[in-house]
This record gives sequence, C-alpha cells and structure tokens, in this order.
Amino acid sequence: MKARVTVTLKNGVLDPQGKAIEGGLAALGFAGVGHVRQGKVFDIELSGRSAEQARADLAEMCEKLLANTVIENYAIEIV
Repeated sequence: MKARVTVTLKNGVLDPQGKAIEGGLAALGFAGVGHVRQGKVFDIELSGRSAEQARADLAEMCEKLLANTVIENYAIEIV
C-alpha cells in the first residue's frame, strides 16, 4: 500500500522560503503570484498493514519524525 504525507507550516508561522519563492517567481515575470507557502511531501510504501493500521502508523511517524507539530500540520492520504 502506498501513502502520501503532506507537511505544511501552520497558519501564522513565517515562511521565509515561501517568500523567497514568491520573489523569484515575480523576478521571472510571473505576475499575480502571491502568498506562496512551501511544504514537504513524503511518498511512503507500507506492507503488511490494513488501511486503518497504516493510517495510525503514519500518524505516529508524523508525530515522532516527519513533522514538527509545534509549527507544522500534516495530512495523510492512502493511495
């Protein structure tokens, strides 16, 4: 089974990398682009688990390693 975990900064947390991307896009001539936020995507293959167990394991992985839950949110998608 495959899963995708998307980690993004929480609202209100400054995103200097997103701001730099926003500026870079403007410098390249892409007009009308604003408020860019960046994040991380993890594609993970899991075996020997039910979808329910996979989701629970992925949540634990996020809480322990993949996301800094103080400043980041995560979303789990089983694909």
